[in-house]
Amino acid sequence: MGTVVDAAPSLVSDKETNASLSHDKKVTVVFVLGGPGSGKGTQCANIVKHFGYTHLSAGDLLRAEIKSGSENGTMIQNMIKEGKIVPSEVTVKLLQRAMDESGNDKFLIDGFPRNEENRAAFEKVTGIVPEFILFFDCSEEEMEKRLLSRNQGRDDDNIETIRKRFKVFVESSLPVIEYYNSKGKVRKIDAGRPVDEVFEAVKCVLSPASEKVANVF
Repeated sequence: MGTVVDAAPSLVSDKETNASLSHDKKVTVVFVLGGPGSGKGTQCANIVKHFGYTHLSAGDLLRAEIKSGSENGTMIQNMIKEGKIVPSEVTVKLLQRAMDESGNDKFLIDGFPRNEENRAAFEKVTGIVPEFILFFDCSEEEMEKRLLSRNQGRDDDNIETIRKRFKVFVESSLPVIEYYNSKGKVRKIDAGRPVDEVFEAVKCVLSPASEKVANVF
């Protein structure tokens, strides 16, 4: 792991490293977490449309960087091919760059932080503490049913892989949710309901009066 971490600074330029969103403008960040099949993507699209947030996915940014053919992208791709974990700082700096370039000041960060290391790196590198965590709580039974019934041609939508993904989520992401919950920052949404009902709950959390209703869920 030491060599992986040591390589991290070279993946992002000094200019990007020194960029500090918190010094330039007041930024609102909402982390969006939930198990695979909990409906995060659908709800993020609704939030973007109704509330004007910019939706960022750490996975999408890593894939885009690889596809760009940049030096950073090539190094990230090689690390993944070698079975190494991309250092949290690299992912965070891609998120930071995307926020800098967006021109917006409100961001949904989807599926991140995946673990405690991600969480600590985000706050350390960006200097930003999330406004709150939107946690889509859904039973494994319901998520499994959704993943198996959707027809997106995804290789990882088979029962064995799905259950492994659930296990990873519970082991890695739940500690992050528990950390923020201890700070009163988790807004839990019952994501087992129909899409429209889930979004009604989301709207309550994101509306100006959210502090009064946030704990209802």
